[in-house]
Amino acid sequence: MASPRGYAVPMTDSASPAITLYGADWCRDCLRSKALLDGLGVAYEYVDLVADESAASRAQAISGRTNIPVVVFPDDTHQVEPSDRELSAKLAELGLVESA
Repeated sequence: MASPRGYAVPMTDSASPAITLYGADWCRDCLRSKALLDGLGVAYEYVDLVADESAASRAQAISGRTNIPVVVFPDDTHQVEPSDRELSAKLAELGLVESA
């Protein structure tokens, strides 16, 4: 589901996703991370940095970098440009998916 501000939230049983992914549709790493979360059925809020230009400064404030995607987790940690392996491991650590 998309909102006018450029956010997309996959439909899940959760009312408010605990993960936020800052990215852009032109970014291959962002598309890969979104596909992984979608494939695992993990709820997340997608913040489109093209649709909401002010979000880029929020993502940079979180990560200290301009690289994307920036994935923010419910334990107040984040990853920047995570590999599928890194992202999957963090999701398992948080108990959001079963570990492989």
